[in-house]
Amino acid sequence: MKRLLTVLALLLPAAALAGHELDNRDLRNGQVLYKEHCASCHGAELEGQPNWRRIGEDGLLPAPPHDATGHTWHHDNRLLFDYTKLGGKALMEARGVGGFKSGMEGFGDALTDDEIWDILAYIRSTWPDRIKRIQASRNPPHDR
Repeated sequence: MKRLLTVLALLLPAAALAGHELDNRDLRNGQVLYKEHCASCHGAELEGQPNWRRIGEDGLLPAPPHDATGHTWHHDNRLLFDYTKLGGKALMEARGVGGFKSGMEGFGDALTDDEIWDILAYIRSTWPDRIKRIQASRNPPHDR
């Protein structure tokens, strides 16, 4: 019995860290919306723009990849959602960071919340399982 409780105790935190907002989403819709709204900057294959780690002449970082080579998976679901909905500059201002330069516009006027979640779920669906697990661990525990 003690061993069973130990195993359950180890498994429960993993379940609490799952990316609930991205579960049971319409991946096909997310893929279509990604192509319509995101691919022009982030690439049709989620590859991002060349030299995405170097500030361009315009003072902005190029659009990063959303595949496993980028850093999208380094962030929790809520940050990814808010960054997409509000845009980089507005999100950072809302978090008290002024003067942040970002080429990422907000899509809150063009996409519904569910559409944003579908896009993020589609992006996640392209990652290897190991990356999915790492990204899921970045999400705070929450109820469904």
